[in-house]
Amino acid sequence: MTASIIVSIYIFVLAIFVGFEVITKVPPLLHTPLMSGSNAISGITIVGALISAGAGHSGLSTILGTLAVICATINVVGGFLVTDRMLEMFKPAKKGTDQK
Repeated sequence: MTASIIVSIYIFVLAIFVGFEVITKVPPLLHTPLMSGSNAISGITIVGALISAGAGHSGLSTILGTLAVICATINVVGGFLVTDRMLEMFKPAKKGTDQK
């Protein structure tokens, strides 16, 4: 059991480093489409979390599933708000407004 936990932690730490390197190499022009795609993936996470929360296997799985639903929902809503804000930058300015 201890070896599997160490392997899981090792994989988790490697995923953090690889994810950080991949994200920092993305050019700014691609951030909005990639954010929209990651929001769709987080929507799938919500479905999995709902299944976990509603399975009723144990109280711990229900609590962790509910926590996962909350976190994934915050991630999806926040991601779409950021995406919407980024897309606003590409709209032309309205006439009669002060441009900075």
